[in-house]
Amino acid sequence: MRITVVGCSGSFPGPTSPASCYLVEADGFALLLDLGNGALGALQRQIDLYAIDAILLSHLHADHCLDLCGYYVARKYVAGGPQPRIDVYGPAGTAERMARAYDLPLDPGMREVFDFRPLRPGTLQVGPFTVTAARVNHPVEAYGFRLEHQGRAMAYSGDTGESDALVTLAEGADLLLAEASFLEGRQDPTQGHLTGRQAAEHAARAGVGRLVLTHLVPWNDPATVLAEAGAGGFRGEIELARQGAVYDL
Repeated sequence: MRITVVGCSGSFPGPTSPASCYLVEADGFALLLDLGNGALGALQRQIDLYAIDAILLSHLHADHCLDLCGYYVARKYVAGGPQPRIDVYGPAGTAERMARAYDLPLDPGMREVFDFRPLRPGTLQVGPFTVTAARVNHPVEAYGFRLEHQGRAMAYSGDTGESDALVTLAEGADLLLAEASFLEGRQDPTQGHLTGRQAAEHAARAGVGRLVLTHLVPWNDPATVLAEAGAGGFRGEIELARQGAVYDL
């Protein structure tokens, strides 16, 4: 399993990275976790646009889903004719949300290009990946994911505040991509995000192999995020996500 960070900026694209998007590949199958604003351009530096086989959307905030609009255009109007439909898994109302975002009629919306499939808590098979989805702590319907393939596992928090479900998803995983949007002492009015310390505490409880801090908001000092994570009791490797980083499991 190979994970490539396409975008890791939180809330909006930053000067060095688009918003959330992660490419996960195995056995010739290419899956996207989120497709936030700005990610479609960076994605083309990692893989052919038409080699994507499926997309998982953690939730419907713009920094996690909005570049699906551009991808709709790319797949529908490419020279040579529309590309085959691909599966897009997302929270209830994903098809309608994306149609409204591009000012399309709700029927068919983007359904000619994407086969929208509703996410629910539980386990499903997406290509070669066994995917477990669980609701996490965010103001809207939001999911974290665990992906397993040939004895390896990664977990992705999506956007969440403190969450026992995230610990369960990440239990024993080789890699945890955990959001770290807030700094200690700065109040999160939504109660729907983690600090670096909290992300590390979740990683320690789950016993993961490596923690990668992501959803890094541009106004925060990344070095401070990393230092605060060091106080979270996690004894494994901790690093900051960066655009273009690759992890082979």
